[in-house]
Amino acid sequence: MFFILLILFVSMPVIEIFVLIRVAEAITTPWTILLVILTGIVGAALARHEGLKALQNVQNELAAGRMPTSQLFDGVLILVAGVVLITPGIITDAVGFCLLIPPLRAIVKVLLAGYFRNRVTFTSSFEMHGHGVHGGFDMRGGSDDQFVDVEVKKVHDVDPNKTLE
Repeated sequence: MFFILLILFVSMPVIEIFVLIRVAEAITTPWTILLVILTGIVGAALARHEGLKALQNVQNELAAGRMPTSQLFDGVLILVAGVVLITPGIITDAVGFCLLIPPLRAIVKVLLAGYFRNRVTFTSSFEMHGHGVHGGFDMRGGSDDQFVDVEVKKVHDVDPNKTLE
């Protein structure tokens, strides 16, 4: 993964410069500069709009008592889009705008979820001290219908002779 990122960070500026030169040859340099500036301004406004919408969606999900997983993922992709859009270049702007358009962002979310589903491992364990209860779980990949429902209870004055319920 490090090697891929290294190649990307080294080659992307070279590719962007090449594309900017070609665009400048086609539409002249002043228009190319104006295009880069306008995409930055429009991108910032669109990123702000989509970011506020994503924040509202997260708040709505939390208010309804649901975990806003998809909405948080939207927020991360919008943040990435904003960062990419402030990078001067035609290709990075195109990627940024794709991440800001909800139907295209949904496609990216599906692709990324498929990529990470079998590469991310969630593990947890628990132990109740003094009561001999040990356990845990390990979820690797799996389908969307797998979940762990946990209820936390704060216990005071536990009688060691009483069985756990």
